[in-house]
Amino acid sequence: MALIVVCGPPAAGKSSWIQAHATARDIVIDLDLITRALSGPGAPQWNQDPIVLRVAHKARYAAMYEAFELRDKVDVYLIHTMPSAKALAKYKRLDAEIVAVDPGRDIVMERIAAMRSPEMQRVATRWYNQRKRLPQPAMPQASRQW
Repeated sequence: MALIVVCGPPAAGKSSWIQAHATARDIVIDLDLITRALSGPGAPQWNQDPIVLRVAHKARYAAMYEAFELRDKVDVYLIHTMPSAKALAKYKRLDAEIVAVDPGRDIVMERIAAMRSPEMQRVATRWYNQRKRLPQPAMPQASRQW
């Protein structure tokens, strides 16, 4: 059993990568899915409402805490877009596999323009500027037809 931390810019295909690798028995901690589960009817698929995100982050941290304790029993997939050096050190102590998903800046920016909040372009730019700390992408091509 393993802890797999999936990194990458917004709209890179991190969730798609997990869908291709995880099984129904695995634990998947995805802030977008948590936020969607906590949002009311009619909320956008990628809800960036600060109040909902605050609650979703707290739920994510609680799920991470518990899942890390169970990683010897099931595979745990965690999406962490841009882990800090401190977070990477913790994942290393937990023997995590770090996977970077990146179809390339142009594809990411096109997807963000089509589907996400414009502020996600800033997040993607920051990810590309800091990506030196992460392994080479596991998925250098587009994850699917968009």
